[in-house]
Amino acid sequence: MVAEASKRTSTFNPRTFLARVNEGRSVEPYRRKQVIFAQGDPADAVFYVQKGRVKLTVVSKQGKEAIVALLGADEFFGEGCLAGQPLRMSTATATEDTTVLRLRKKAMVRLLHADRKFSELFTTYLLSRNIRYEEDLVDQLFNSSEKRLARVLLLLAHFGKEGKQEPVIPKISQETLAGMIGTTRSRVSHFMNKFRKLGFIDYNGGMLVHSSLLNIVLYD
Repeated sequence: MVAEASKRTSTFNPRTFLARVNEGRSVEPYRRKQVIFAQGDPADAVFYVQKGRVKLTVVSKQGKEAIVALLGADEFFGEGCLAGQPLRMSTATATEDTTVLRLRKKAMVRLLHADRKFSELFTTYLLSRNIRYEEDLVDQLFNSSEKRLARVLLLLAHFGKEGKQEPVIPKISQETLAGMIGTTRSRVSHFMNKFRKLGFIDYNGGMLVHSSLLNIVLYD
């Protein structure tokens, strides 16, 4: 069913569609490290990344921070408000110069009811991301930190995502990678050096990820 919906919406461009929305829509630029919304803020809008990257983080009562997701262009976030979430469960921060489209909750609900193609695309996106979160949980529970790092690098490079292969990853800190896989920066540094020596990654104005990195994920 998801595959069928994906085929029907493959020619539908959400960026073009959202650009025609007037009521309840605004476009905001954010600088690197600027907070878009904070954990505990009122949840009253859905966001769409037009360009740049956004990091979603949560902080426990003990002050421990974890990275939930790193989002790029053409991805949505903040959709919890549509399910009755009154307050933000995470903090959204721009990790580079970023442009975000903000849709008020009421405007988003109207769009979902009024336009079938947009509703299908948004539903397919949410289902795909839910599968990704389930895979992330399994990854955290059963795989080594080395495998988790390899998987994150491949996901950031969009390997296996049709039409979106970007083998060069823009600059990303080892602290961020450590937060994404639940380990220390020193462990990330160790594995990154290992990947480079094995020819799985290169550095050339960014991080070049080779498909051979799949060997770390697929084999013990």
